[in-house]
Amino acid sequence: MFRDGDLLIGGLFEVQRYLKVFPELSFRTEPKLPQCELFYMTSFQQALTMVFAISEINNNPNLLPNITLGYQIYDNCLRLGVAFRGATALVSGTEETVSDLNCKGPPPVIGIIGDPGSTHSIAISSVLGLFRLPVVSYYATCSCLSDKKKYPSFFRTIPSDAFQVRAMVQILRHFGWTWVGLIYSDNDYGIYAAQSFQQEMQVFGHCVAFSEILPNDNNPRDIQRIMGVIHTSTARVVVVFSASSLLIPLMDKVVLQNMTGRQWIASEAWTTSPVFRTSRFLSFLGGTLGIAIRRGEIEGLHDFLLRVRPNNDQRNNIVRIFWESLFGCTFETGGKNTEGEQVKKLCTGQEDLSTTNSPYTDVSGLRASYNVYKAVYALAHALHDLMQCEEGRGPFSGNSCAGITNLKPWQLVHYLQKVNFTTGFGDHVSFDKNGDALAIYDVLNWQPSSDGSIKLHKVGVVNEGAASGVMLTLDEDAFYWNFETKKPPQSLCSESCPPGTRRATKEGLPVCCFDCLPCGDGEISNATDAVECMLCPDEFWSSPDKDHCFCALVMVIFAHHRNTPIVRANNSELSFLLLLSLKLCFLCVLLFIGQPQLWTCQLRHAVFGISFVLCISCILVKTMVVIAVFKSSRPESKGAMKWFGAVQQRCTVLVLTALQVMICAVWLSTASPTPHKNNQYIRSKIVYECAIGSVAGFSLLLGYIGLLAAVSFLLAFLARNLPDHFNEAKFITFSMLIFCAVWIAFVPAYVSSPGKYAVGFGLLVAIFAPKCYIILLHPERNTKKAIIGRETQNI
Repeated sequence: MFRDGDLLIGGLFEVQRYLKVFPELSFRTEPKLPQCELFYMTSFQQALTMVFAISEINNNPNLLPNITLGYQIYDNCLRLGVAFRGATALVSGTEETVSDLNCKGPPPVIGIIGDPGSTHSIAISSVLGLFRLPVVSYYATCSCLSDKKKYPSFFRTIPSDAFQVRAMVQILRHFGWTWVGLIYSDNDYGIYAAQSFQQEMQVFGHCVAFSEILPNDNNPRDIQRIMGVIHTSTARVVVVFSASSLLIPLMDKVVLQNMTGRQWIASEAWTTSPVFRTSRFLSFLGGTLGIAIRRGEIEGLHDFLLRVRPNNDQRNNIVRIFWESLFGCTFETGGKNTEGEQVKKLCTGQEDLSTTNSPYTDVSGLRASYNVYKAVYALAHALHDLMQCEEGRGPFSGNSCAGITNLKPWQLVHYLQKVNFTTGFGDHVSFDKNGDALAIYDVLNWQPSSDGSIKLHKVGVVNEGAASGVMLTLDEDAFYWNFETKKPPQSLCSESCPPGTRRATKEGLPVCCFDCLPCGDGEISNATDAVECMLCPDEFWSSPDKDHCFCALVMVIFAHHRNTPIVRANNSELSFLLLLSLKLCFLCVLLFIGQPQLWTCQLRHAVFGISFVLCISCILVKTMVVIAVFKSSRPESKGAMKWFGAVQQRCTVLVLTALQVMICAVWLSTASPTPHKNNQYIRSKIVYECAIGSVAGFSLLLGYIGLLAAVSFLLAFLARNLPDHFNEAKFITFSMLIFCAVWIAFVPAYVSSPGKYAVGFGLLVAIFAPKCYIILLHPERNTKKAIIGRETQNI
């Protein structure tokens, strides 16, 4: 389409969908124009909207006065080669001769409206960007086009896919759909959108169950494979980034195979497509949610569309093609006017457009056409601002201004970046630093109409909020769901979490692509794929610990071999008393089991303190006896043993233990331990425990045990070098070393029974293990001669 003017605006539209014959490029003759087929009425309406906007601007005395805009529009036939050829023709012109050898005057076009395709826009803008020629697309959404370093002169009146993806994920989050399938076209639009979508899903912990690419060649085998993936997946929500033309084969299969029970989420490229809004698709696509370009209204456009008439100007041949497609006639007068067996009537050019019902005359939902309208006005306002420049106050070198007679494309880019105006519909138009338009979308729901087809119903708006966030507003009462449960069911995860674990969540929503998490202490999960573990009732635990005690076995061994030299030589009476005290140390842990009562709280600390003092007292006396025996063997100390007879040993143990009994009595009588409900350890749990009552009393009890242990350790350490066979001091030294090490860690922490077990086992193993070793495994060494042999030799 062409109209002359003082300045021309170029246009690239996809009016016809398929290339019928691509002209042969022999490079010996001028190539013919490509021949396309399958006329797209909606796209032709978009092209005529550009024509209408230019006509409206030319008739506006307040915008570009004394300037007449013209246009040169090409059809890209949905093919990159055709689109690129059209773009180069717009930039370089089509004249065969050059009238101005100095190359002065305006360029063939001051800017281009289009191309609608992302892939086409990438290729075209990569080249035209070198010349800084403005390109304003009304439909290319690839986020990659926001890169100003690669595409310095690219602008668009449609939001970037980066925002569309965030808007989609917000909708998914709103309904709790965290496990979704993804289908996208094999081009820049689909690939970039799919990458952004998966990244955005990961940010919120949501998961993509499957990701499939639509074939460009409509290969039936690939389509069937995708259908199999959708059918076997547990994901009930499917997101699609694709133009409707590439999606048709898949949706035909959905109908043929009666695939229902899926919630489809449509990108803006096919949300408003009339192809799927027939009764045939209602049972399968009804309830679809889609992101759509914001709808606008253009006053006077409908009447303008009805006034269009074909003519014989070859530069406007697309109007003749449109006429033939709409009325099913032909302008050809020679040859046989047949299509198969049906004879086509001749077109008169006077057919009445008002009697037709097609997407071309439907202006009730202007979306892409509204973007075209805004794109044309953006160029016009940039050019108007350029003309308002005052010499000496301009933005260019030396404060100069640009002139219409010698306009450079980059000069118009400067003004285009600063465009700021409001349409007649009330929408604000401007571009950010990346050349992107204000981010705003309508949310549409596919609902049944009275004639059984699908109608588009606006159910929400999504726009850019503060800090590049997404503001979503939905009217859920206006939704139509194509499910018996009204709303689509929650998508099931591919693998279930077994009992005892729970599904990982993020912001309260289940996350299917994360590993199952084990339930914590005091929690259970007896349901498959549970989202939360249940807390056990108070005083119940999910996995109780199991402990074992070996003290009784040692006592049995010593009792059975009580008359052997190894037992008698190591003071058997004190050894049995020591084993008894260790038994009490282990048994006192039983008082820590069950719900605390006043008497158990009092007994658990008292029995614990007294039994340990009894144990340490036995060890202290055994150490003193060892030292006394060796000293009595010397002439100057022969009377030492009379002070360490059996009676003295019993009395010493009794006195040392009685002191601990007195400490416990005073403690319990003045500030007794009592049951206490403590919620400071874990906020979600109440720990029922015994409060110690008096810190001083408890500290005195522990301090006395530590004092006896320190004295025992010191005496045993001094006696460690006495003769080996008759010397128990080295074992006592080792046992007390273990005791003191554990005691130092245990006293500050005081973490109930584990510390007591560590102390008890340390003493048990260090003192009695060597004796049991000789008794059970080397009985030949359990003789008086073997024990005192080395002593006699040393003396």
